[in-house]
Amino acid sequence: MGKKMKEKDSENLGKGQRSPKLCGTNYPVSIAFIVVNEFCERFSYYGMKAVLTLYFIRYLGWDKNLSTAVYHAFSGLCYFTPLLGALIADSWLGKFRTIIYLSIVYVIGHVIKSVGAIPDIGDSTLHIVLSMLGLVLIAFGTGGIKPCVAAFGGDQFDEENTDERRKFFSIFYMSINAGSVLSTIVTPILRGDVQCFGGDCYALAFGVPAALMVIALVVFISGSGLYKKSPPEGNILVRVCKCIGFAIRNRWRNSKSNPKRNHWLDWAEEKYSKRLIQEIKMVFRVLVLYIPLPMFWALFDQQGSRWTLQATRMNMNFGGGFILKPDQMQMLNALLILVFIPIFDMGIYPLVGLCRIKLTPLRKMAVGMILAALAFCAATLVEINVIKTVVEPPPAKESLIQVFNLMDSDVRVQFPEHAGFSEPLTQYEDPSGYTSLPLTGESQLQTVTVSHNGSEYQCGLTFTERAAYSLFLHLPVQPGGTVCNLVEDHITKSESGAAYLRFLNTHTENINITVGTDAFYAPANYGISLNISVPRGEYNKVVCVTDSNQYEIDLGLLDFGAFYTVILRKESNDLTFRKMEDVEANNINIAWQIPQYVFLTAGEVMFSITGLEFSYSQAPANMKSVLQAGWLMTVAFGNVIVLIVAEGAGMEQWVEFLLFAALLVAVSIIFSIMAYFYTYVDPDQLDKIFREDTDDEKAKISNSKENETVSMAEMPKQTKM
Repeated sequence: MGKKMKEKDSENLGKGQRSPKLCGTNYPVSIAFIVVNEFCERFSYYGMKAVLTLYFIRYLGWDKNLSTAVYHAFSGLCYFTPLLGALIADSWLGKFRTIIYLSIVYVIGHVIKSVGAIPDIGDSTLHIVLSMLGLVLIAFGTGGIKPCVAAFGGDQFDEENTDERRKFFSIFYMSINAGSVLSTIVTPILRGDVQCFGGDCYALAFGVPAALMVIALVVFISGSGLYKKSPPEGNILVRVCKCIGFAIRNRWRNSKSNPKRNHWLDWAEEKYSKRLIQEIKMVFRVLVLYIPLPMFWALFDQQGSRWTLQATRMNMNFGGGFILKPDQMQMLNALLILVFIPIFDMGIYPLVGLCRIKLTPLRKMAVGMILAALAFCAATLVEINVIKTVVEPPPAKESLIQVFNLMDSDVRVQFPEHAGFSEPLTQYEDPSGYTSLPLTGESQLQTVTVSHNGSEYQCGLTFTERAAYSLFLHLPVQPGGTVCNLVEDHITKSESGAAYLRFLNTHTENINITVGTDAFYAPANYGISLNISVPRGEYNKVVCVTDSNQYEIDLGLLDFGAFYTVILRKESNDLTFRKMEDVEANNINIAWQIPQYVFLTAGEVMFSITGLEFSYSQAPANMKSVLQAGWLMTVAFGNVIVLIVAEGAGMEQWVEFLLFAALLVAVSIIFSIMAYFYTYVDPDQLDKIFREDTDDEKAKISNSKENETVSMAEMPKQTKM
């Protein structure tokens, strides 16, 4: 009985009954549930997405290009699926039930994604399958409810409360950005600072967004009895597609027999009203302007992929002991949006107006494109400086070599047909870097000559192409022994910003070394430990235990991305060391990414917000959903562009950034030319025109009926036969 009463109350709200108000205002109580739902959903989405690229690289073991491609494939799918969500809501289920059902799909996707991030469950193949399945379900969930939630919130207001409805959308937008900012701060912390299953806790980083999505669903359902639930009224996008399809078919069938018409859409007049046809024409004029727009989104959405990967190779120390994680930089966009919107609306635009410069919406969009291109120019400059600290792997038929002199005086080293070491090497001097060593094939045995105190030693060493080596020169441990110790090096920097560390032991006893939580073992007599990554930090009390004693050394700072070789020496009764930097630390601070975020966010304000405003102002009221679908499609195709470039171009990162900037500048020029020939229209004029036409038709029908009545009256009466 109670269930039936609730259903009846819900139906009454849908038919126009006024819903309860918040504290005597004109705001329905129901919008509180909708705003909280949106905050939790956006936290869920952006929190998961913030750590996604690093998850692909560090957990699934994919390379940067594949990770970028899959990231943008997922982002693109999230903007294709709103079309499906709008179709389901408007044609079958209505907004309320669509949000409920697709939110359940959303939650299931999050749970599957979180389970796929647990190392103890299955193998790498199962992790990939679960991750991809989870992402597909999330894409259908978030995309499907995207066109429904805001519109459902707007439906809660009475027709006379237009001001409150407008303010609601501002609050709704704030909840989106609040969820985005908070999640991009919190989930990277859960990923990096919480350790589970022996590493970064991706299961928790995905699990918390899953829990927030469950909360979003529960909150939304809790307000069920308060909502106005309008029944599905048919999808205008479907009607538009049917009208276009009929026009094309009709033109194809009758193009030879019938005379030409002014516009190809006029071929739909046999079945569809002139008003609908005219509205579609207006929409098409705007959609043509959308053609260049995906390039902007191709740049914009790289914040979570290429820019995050760039941040992993930078110094993340902001000073004062504050260490920022690379996937936290994305929060800058949401923060700057909240700052820039009032600055542009109340400051920059009025000042430009005072200079008698007319900033039309299309001009603002073109400027937004240029600002986004400048953002990628800034990213290019940062990238050029970042790669200076990176040791690039050698090409085919080449190796890299660096030489350490651990003898008691200077030495000379000579490689066959290679003059890279013409100067003598000082004892215990930090090598100046790797030197390229040409080879005759995939591998080559070379005889290296070492000259020391008038004696010469010959070392036969095998080098393999595309590899890097360290050559340690030391006094023979026993008469006639070798003086060369060739070790293959790991030179790829850690994506987490960790430092790599190894120890070489010149002592006659084995040494066990503890650095933080990591243990190293360096055998006696020039033995070398494994090269192990350690978190960036100060290591002032490193314990070294030999067979007969225990020592403590101060390694100092092991910085982001650096590779260190520590030479341990026994002198008198103490253990001394020499720390050498094989690969330079990340010396470009992550703060240098701020200018590119500033340019990109300013471009977003001028492009995205203005673009939506322009689209809505140029479309009839019942066609706004069609333009919203078109706008979301530009975002989807923008991600497709990045996917293609990431997988197909194969160029250096700074070149790729510059390419995107150049393409967007070219597209902005094309867009500016198209905008120059665009004529702004007032959709309200359409109502006036068709109202007058309707009145004329009614008058004609009325006159026709009067004339028919008169004619009938004047006709002679007929008698029955």
